[in-house]
Amino acid sequence: MNCSAGVLLTSAGRRVELLECFRAAARELGLNAPIFACDHEPTLSAACARADGAFKVPRCDDPTYAEAVRAIVAKTGVNLVIPTIDPELMSLSEARSSFDELGARVHVSDPATIAVVRDKARTSQVLDSAGVPVPRTQTLAALRAEPVLLSWPVFLKPTGGSASRGLAVINRQEDLPANVDEPMIAQDYLRGPEFTINMFVKADGQLSAVIPHVRLSVRAGEVEKGRTERRTDLRLIAEGIVTALPGLRGVVCFQVIDDAVLGPRVIEINARFGGGYPLAHAAGATFARWLLEEAAIGSSTAHDDWVEGVEMLRYDAAVFRGFP
Repeated sequence: MNCSAGVLLTSAGRRVELLECFRAAARELGLNAPIFACDHEPTLSAACARADGAFKVPRCDDPTYAEAVRAIVAKTGVNLVIPTIDPELMSLSEARSSFDELGARVHVSDPATIAVVRDKARTSQVLDSAGVPVPRTQTLAALRAEPVLLSWPVFLKPTGGSASRGLAVINRQEDLPANVDEPMIAQDYLRGPEFTINMFVKADGQLSAVIPHVRLSVRAGEVEKGRTERRTDLRLIAEGIVTALPGLRGVVCFQVIDDAVLGPRVIEINARFGGGYPLAHAAGATFARWLLEEAAIGSSTAHDDWVEGVEMLRYDAAVFRGFP
C-alpha cells in the first residue's frame, strides 16, 4: 500500500499514545499520512505538541464545533477523523455527511446509537432487553420513592457522565442526595474484578476482534496497569452488544465488573477509543492500522489473533518546549 492519507485526532489532550499508534500504523502501511490534532487549548496539549500540526477549536459543546473540525479537514485534506471523548460524539455523528462530501470518514457510530450509549439509563434498558447482563438500574427519583427496588449499598452515577465524573457509593436510603445538578441513575453495587473489553466492528457491521483486559489499577478513570485475558463469556457479551446496537462501527470499548455472585455485568459502553487501547494495540489488535486500511482502501485486515497475558504498566512522561 502506498497512497496518501491523513488523520485528525480531536480533543487530543494527552492522547500521545494513541497518536503514536496511528503514526506507527501509517509507517507500517507505507502511507503518507500526517497525524494532526486539535484541542480547545492546543498550546497546553501534549498530543498537539507531538502532532504534525495542531489546531485550536471551540469547546466540543459549542454549536460551531463540528463545523470547526470540518474546516480543519478541508484545509489539511485528511481522510480520517478520530474523536476521543464522549461529549463530542453526537455533534460529529450528526455532521458525518458533511465530512463525507470532503472524502473524510469520521470514526463514529450513527446518531441513534450514540444517543443510546451516551445515556446510561437507556444503555441499561436496551442491553437488558437484548439479554445482555447488566446491573439492575433505577432512576434516582424511582429509588427515592421505592427504596426496595435495589439492594443497599447502591452505585450512583450521572446518566450522561464520562471520565468517572460524579460517581458515588450510597450506603443508606437517607444518604441519597436531595438535589442533583443532572439526571442520575442508581445501580446494584457490584463487587469483583473490573474488565475493559476493546472490540473492533468493521464498516460492514461484522464484529472482528474482542480483546478483554483486567484493570489491575486505575487512575483518573483510565487503566494504569492491565493484562489481556481471553474470556469466552466476555466474547459472548460483546456479540450481544453488537446485536443490541447494530449501528456500532469501528472501535468500541465497554466495562464489565465480574461480580462474585451475579457474574459479569456491563456497566458502561464507550463508542470510541478507550484510554486503555494501547494495551490492545501492543497485544496485536492494531485498531489504528485497521481504521487506516478502511479509510485508504475500503477494507481492513482486522482479526482476533491477539496475545493473551500482555501487561501494561503505565508511567508519567512529559513534553518539553521552549529550548533555545
